[in-house]
Amino acid sequence: MSGVRFGTRRSAGVLRTVGLFLTLVLLILPGALFAKDNAVTAPAFTLPTANGKVSSATLRGQVVLVDFWASWCGPCQQSFPWLAATYERYRTRGLQIVAINLDKKSESADEFLDKHPAPFTIAFDPTADVARAFKVHGMPMSFLIGKDGTILYARPGFDPKHTGDMEAMIEEALKQ
Repeated sequence: MSGVRFGTRRSAGVLRTVGLFLTLVLLILPGALFAKDNAVTAPAFTLPTANGKVSSATLRGQVVLVDFWASWCGPCQQSFPWLAATYERYRTRGLQIVAINLDKKSESADEFLDKHPAPFTIAFDPTADVARAFKVHGMPMSFLIGKDGTILYARPGFDPKHTGDMEAMIEEALKQ
């Protein structure tokens, strides 16, 4: 009988190969989805902030990291210190960060921000309309938007091992 039988060395090798392939696809896919050939313009938005409003139209011509987050999101708690450090490192070169909160209650976001202060812009999207427009499918989810308004890179979740990739993309976008 040919084929793969479970419980054999051959099936373990096949499963490892399939697992490796899927891992590589998941690592490559977020950046590949938004390669230059597949340029996707970031959805337009205007959202309230603590000090007024932020609009994608006023950010045009700048490199913008848009990060969707919520107070209940564990990885968001890990990502905020990295976002703050990244903003401080690149803001003088033109990077803007807009962290869009999806909590339905502003008190939840306020409590989170008391613990994780943000030197960058915080916007509020309690109806998740902007998140739907961006097709957010994980929390947090980050989008790097180029000066021309196209999405250069998207990544769901937060893993400190991938921050170097994002910073390399930021560096490249700021040079353009």
